[in-house]
This record gives sequence, structure tokens and C-alpha cells, in this order.
Amino acid sequence: MSLLEDCVAFLFSSPTSMLGAAALLLLLCLLVSSSLNSDESQKEPPGPKPLPLLGNLLQLDLKRPYRTLCELSKKYGSVFTVHFGPNKVVVLAGYKAVKEALVGCAEEFGDRHIFPMFYDTNQGHGILFVNGESWKEMRRFALTTLRDFGMGKRIAEERILEECQHLIQMFDQHKGKPFDTSHPTNYATSNVISAIVYGSRFEYDDPRFTNMVQTANETIRFVGSAQIGLYNMFPRLLCWIKNRKLVMRNTARLVKNVKEIVKSLTETLNPQLCRGFVDCFLIRKQKEEDTGVVDTHFNEKNLVFSITNLFGAGTDTTATTLRWGFMLMAKYPHIQEKVHEELDRVLGSREVRVDDRKQMPYIDAVIHETQRLASIVPMSLPHKTSRDVTFQGYFIKEGTIVFPLAPYTFNPSHFLDEEGKFFKPDAFMPFSAGRRVCLGEGLAKMELFLFFTSILQRFRFTPPPGVTEDELDLTPAIGLTLNPSPHQLCAVSRDL
Repeated sequence: MSLLEDCVAFLFSSPTSMLGAAALLLLLCLLVSSSLNSDESQKEPPGPKPLPLLGNLLQLDLKRPYRTLCELSKKYGSVFTVHFGPNKVVVLAGYKAVKEALVGCAEEFGDRHIFPMFYDTNQGHGILFVNGESWKEMRRFALTTLRDFGMGKRIAEERILEECQHLIQMFDQHKGKPFDTSHPTNYATSNVISAIVYGSRFEYDDPRFTNMVQTANETIRFVGSAQIGLYNMFPRLLCWIKNRKLVMRNTARLVKNVKEIVKSLTETLNPQLCRGFVDCFLIRKQKEEDTGVVDTHFNEKNLVFSITNLFGAGTDTTATTLRWGFMLMAKYPHIQEKVHEELDRVLGSREVRVDDRKQMPYIDAVIHETQRLASIVPMSLPHKTSRDVTFQGYFIKEGTIVFPLAPYTFNPSHFLDEEGKFFKPDAFMPFSAGRRVCLGEGLAKMELFLFFTSILQRFRFTPPPGVTEDELDLTPAIGLTLNPSPHQLCAVSRDL
């Protein structure tokens, strides 16, 4: 009999030794499990050591977490782990890692992580903060409908150019004196979405419209606050905090206003004539009800929250980019002068068109450099792994939160080749990538070009009297999107 057989016989010779055998087998299982987990294929991304419950909170700047994460990436590389309280997060830092994950592994990294605050406000409905079949259905419908109503086409160009004239009039009213560009710019970009979603625009002095835009902007600012960041980590403990209550109050107001507009459109609905996204949704909803479709995704809640999602995603980000552009022109007058030279040479006094972009490489470069420098949503919206995945040699468990991190002189030559022609580096991904790429990317690109060129054709931006270019502060304000800090500019009319 071998030594191993002797040991087995002894262990099972009595009840006491049988307990010992069970203990030994358990120990062996633990050792095998530990061995497997230490295997290279199970190695998790590195990162700073977390504290119990608090995670890495003491190391994070909760007002501007993207800054801390950028610093950590220098130490731990392009794929690393950080703990936001009890929540483990894998950060993808830089173009290569982000593209490889969101495009190369689109299925594995394609789910949306829905923070408690976003679930509270959207209730699992709409387009942005939802997963599964409802998300697929709503996104597919939104893409198709937005394209039908001209997203990226001539009809959208006409709507944007019409809105450009209203924005020019608003800027003209200040007669070259200092003013805050935020409200009129937000009204203009919001009206482009309104025309597509509702079928008509609003006047800038319409109380309901101005209230909706300002409420939405305020909500975006609150959602990016440190208070909401802490609530997302400890929702059961911090549901009472002030900023959460303000976000919920604002959401209720927006929903109430949207329902009123939808009610009005429902009462005047003509199934033979779609005025916009809402009409198309209502017609599809009625069709599914008539044919007895059970558990249809075309219901009132998905309609209301799809509308608020479209406005939230399509208004603030575009307006914010434009405001950064105007401010950067005032701060760098030598660049603004080159913009004016190209505008005068290509357009003269005629109205700009989308096709003019090909003859305006410098302006195209300025717009792209503005997007790169401002990095409007530096951490994008969080993703979540839909299954276990090994990525760049690291094991990432199913259900892990993933932050794609978009990584400072203002230099349009980043987007110009040696001949002065525009080119876009692969690393430029302001609209994210993969399954969750911004569905309004085509519209946003058109808006940025037409608004920026139309406004710069008519105005020269300068700092307020008594303020030098160097004193214009490029430090962003706190929020989900990075708006410029509160400031005023002078829009001085140009003689064309």
C-alpha cells in the first residue's frame, strides 16, 4: 500500500478523522481556487489599495474626479482599478484602450451602468439610462426617426441656419457690451432639437421654454456635484441630501412640461403627417395598441424620458462647446483673426453652408481643437461589462463599472497636416464609440460648424473692458458636463 493510500485509510478510519478529511479537502479546494485566481488570466487591473467601505474616496477629488483619474493613469497605466466607495470601477485611460474596449469588444463593454441618481430620474425608461430590449428598441426607433427628420441632411441644415439668425439677433441686442453667452446659446441649440422632436421651435422669451432649458441646465450641474457622487456610492444612507432633492424636483418639473406639450400634440395629431419625433412615436404606439401587442416598449414613460434624454444629450453639450469656442476666440485673438480671414476669403458676406466646410480647414481644426481641449464630458457616461472579459491581459468581472476616460495649450494645428489641410486623428472621439456612440453625432457636427461660422462671420469676441486675454479663466465649472466658469464676453459687430 502506498503512503497516499495509508493516509486516506487513516483519515476515514473514524468519525474524528473523517472530520479531519473534510477539513483537509476544504483546505485543498481553497488552495486550488487561490492558485487559479492567481493565474495570469485572472489578474485584475492594478490600482491604489482601497479602504474598507470608503474605497479610494480619500484620494479622489469628488468635484473633478477626472483629474484624479488622469493622475492615477500615469502610475497604473491605461487600464486600472479604483474604488468609488464600495463600488469597484475599471478606468480605461486614453484613446487606444477606449477604442479597443468600446469598438473592439463592443458586446462585452456595451452595457450602460446606471447610477442610482439616473435610475431615480429615468425609472428605467428612455434611451440613455437603460439596457436590454427596451434600450435597443428605443435607440433603433430614435435613430431611424431622427434620420427621417433630416439629421445630417439638408432639412436639418435649414433649421440650424434659421436658428443662427435668431441667435445673431440676440447677440446684436447687446451692442458690443459684455454679456453672458450661456442662455441665448442654450436656447438656440435647444430649439434645433425642439424642431426635430416637436415639429416646431419656441420663441426665446416663451416662459415655459426658457424655464425648461434653465431647469435642464441646472439639473446637469447638480448631477455632477460631489453630493450626488456620494449619493451614488451610498444611496441608502444619503437619499436625504439637498442636491438629490433638487434633481428630483427639477425632473418632476421637466416631466410635467413635456407631458403638457405631448398632450397638445396628441390632440392635434394627424396620422398621415408626422411633424416630428413625438408624432412618429404616438402613431407607432397607437398601431401597436390596435394590433394587440403585449408589453410594448412604445408607452408614455418611454416617450417622455426619450424626449428628456434627447434634450439633455443634444442641448447642453453642443451649447457648451460653442461657449468654449467663443471664449477661446476672445482669449486667443491671433487665432480668431485667422478664423475671420478664412471666413472672409471663402464666404465674403454670403450665408455659410455645410458644403463650405471642405474649403475651411482652419475653422474645422479650430472647432475640433475646441472639442479636444474642453473635453465636455471627460469621463463619458459610465459603461458596464455584460460578461466576464479578459482585456489587455486583465480579468474584468461581469457587471463591473467601466469609465472611459478622455484624457493643455490651445493649438488648432493638432488637426492640420503639413500642407494646412484638415485631418482627424484616430484618437479624437468626442462622441464616444461603439454601441453607445452618441446617436446625435451627425446633427451635433452640423450644428457646431454652422453656429460657430455664422456667429464668427458677424462678430469679433473680446474680453470685457478692463479684462485682459490672459485673465480669461479656462478653469471649467463643476457639473456632469464641463461648462466654462461664469464669464461675460463682448460680441463686437464686424463690418462685412
